Amino acid sequence: MVPDYFHVNDLYIAIDQGGHSSRALVFDFHGKLVAEGKAAVGSQQPAEDRVEQDADEMVASIESAIHQVAQQLGDDVSRIAAAGFATQRSSIACWDRRTGKPLCPIISWQDRRADKWLQQFSEQRETIHRITGLFLSAHYGASKLRWCLDYLPRVRQAAEAGSLAFGPMASFLLFRLLSNKPFLVDPANASRTLLWSLKTRNWDDQLLELFGIPRQVLPVCVPTRHDFGSLRVGNHSVPVTIVNGDQSASLFAYGKIQPDTAYVNMGTGAFVSRPQGQLPKNNRRLLTSVIYEKDDEVIYVTEGTVNGAASALDLVKRQSGLKDTRELLPQWLEQCDSPPLYMNGVGGLGSPFWQAHFDSCFIGEGTRQERLVAAVESIVFLLEANLTEMTRLASPPQQIQITGGLSQLDGLCQRLADIAGLPVYRPKEYEATARGLAYLLAESPEAWPEPGIGRWFKPQDNAPLRKRHADWARQMILRLRIEEV
Repeated sequence: MVPDYFHVNDLYIAIDQGGHSSRALVFDFHGKLVAEGKAAVGSQQPAEDRVEQDADEMVASIESAIHQVAQQLGDDVSRIAAAGFATQRSSIACWDRRTGKPLCPIISWQDRRADKWLQQFSEQRETIHRITGLFLSAHYGASKLRWCLDYLPRVRQAAEAGSLAFGPMASFLLFRLLSNKPFLVDPANASRTLLWSLKTRNWDDQLLELFGIPRQVLPVCVPTRHDFGSLRVGNHSVPVTIVNGDQSASLFAYGKIQPDTAYVNMGTGAFVSRPQGQLPKNNRRLLTSVIYEKDDEVIYVTEGTVNGAASALDLVKRQSGLKDTRELLPQWLEQCDSPPLYMNGVGGLGSPFWQAHFDSCFIGEGTRQERLVAAVESIVFLLEANLTEMTRLASPPQQIQITGGLSQLDGLCQRLADIAGLPVYRPKEYEATARGLAYLLAESPEAWPEPGIGRWFKPQDNAPLRKRHADWARQMILRLRIEEV
């Protein structure tokens, strides 16, 4: 390994492509943020179960963010030693390999248009889970890719002409943005397709045949750390050495992963992860994920997912006629002590319930403000359900680390501590994905200090919250039984 003193002047550019924006953030070797660019990305919902994003707009947003940081850095752009991408997992793209032009919008991970088609494979559910670590869900890529082949003439024509490329959105972005036009995919994004084997860390022939996906149109599987190609930053060509999923990268934000910690990252959805030293045994209600691969080193996590986090709050705000609540919601969380219950099925129920269609509803009366508080509590209750399930696999965590935009709600963090009975730590810099990506780009330096001291939320005796949680759990059991009938 090259000594650290050779890298002290290096900079690293992390491309964080999220559901609402694309960001380019430049960090130095000590984890200090030195430049940042950001561009908004829109989304469309042409039907209740469909969510799409414009592929060219997404590429342009990343180019804009990179241009912003290049201008901020000036001559220091030449100090950028490496670049990396962290992207939304499970979103897919279809494009022409000859021209790079998209053949359809990017289909978001939130999209469930092919759920009914996917149910024909219910008898293979356990086999799919054993191979992929995932569940039979339309959130993942296989059914989206098959839908494109079946219903989009341009995609079929490209397949017949031998020019079709499709797969995880990350692969499309690399193809469009890197000078060498690579056709590659990393483990974190490949693993969210229902086509990738945890054991072989490659496309699985049995699943490709099951879903009718031709291998030749999929990108080549490579490790997280790999020579992906070159990205233009200003007038400087930067090697891209890391590609990862957004949630996977976030776990590395504050250095080496701690096995006694449950990691929660909250954005459009919320995700909770527990590190595993080796490929864990399948849990029939949770996901198994690869978050990093380099040579013979592979890091696995057990993962739970809450589909409706920020997306659930956005929906409740729209339905209630509320507009900008950023300054008011923290106050409402502090003052509201008897909100109704919110049965949160936004985006479908994720783990540990796995119901693609679950009607969201309020139980009990409440003001508009109380309903938004109820939506926040529903996220906490769903996270606790996943934490409880994780204790079946391993010893309980000693603490929770929480990051992401919603983690800035003190009332959410305190409720999570109270319900989980665990201290919750919120780092001062809560946007974890880009920072974790930079840590990997810098090749995991021993010294990766936090930019300031975060805040601890210690568990408190909150009897009213515990009662609402118990009532919520009973309602969940009742409604899941109705769904089964």
